Amino acid sequence: MDQEALKTNLNGLERKILVLLNEHKTVKDEVRGLKLENYELKADLRKRDEQLHNFKNQIKITKIVDHINPEDGSVSELKRKVDEYIREIDKCIAHLSR
Repeated sequence: MDQEALKTNLNGLERKILVLLNEHKTVKDEVRGLKLENYELKADLRKRDEQLHNFKNQIKITKIVDHINPEDGSVSELKRKVDEYIREIDKCIAHLSR
């Protein structure tokens, strides 16, 4: 091969390398963005799982309260149970606020 053909091939290779480097940078940026999105989605999923867990606890508390019959026990016992449930709900709200 003569030098002119070698220069042409070299220039072609340089252009291809530049194209590949640009594509590599673009893919790296896309991967970085997708990793960030994945992290945010996982955080959102954890938050929703915690909310679901807390809502299940609230449903359990509601069912228990619905089954309390004030005629079965004293009013002070009923007040104690309600206060206990309120504290548990406050814990759930504080947990959700984090």
